[in-house]
Amino acid sequence: FTKCCQETGLLMVVKCRQENTALKDCLVGYYSDPLFYEECKTEYLKQREEYRATGIKKKRQKLTSNV
Repeated sequence: FTKCCQETGLLMVVKCRQENTALKDCLVGYYSDPLFYEECKTEYLKQREEYRATGIKKKRQKLTSNV
């Protein structure tokens, strides 16, 4: 999806519909997975606990694009 948007510019709304649909389907799969939800929740709670103990924010991990 990212590659399609970068290549087409403003016409991405029309030209990248198929890629956008595939992206949405993938995300819905992850969002509705209870195991993935629990994994994210556990990671969040761990980071929150660490921040409350130290007062130091941890830098967010930069995600790389799978282009």
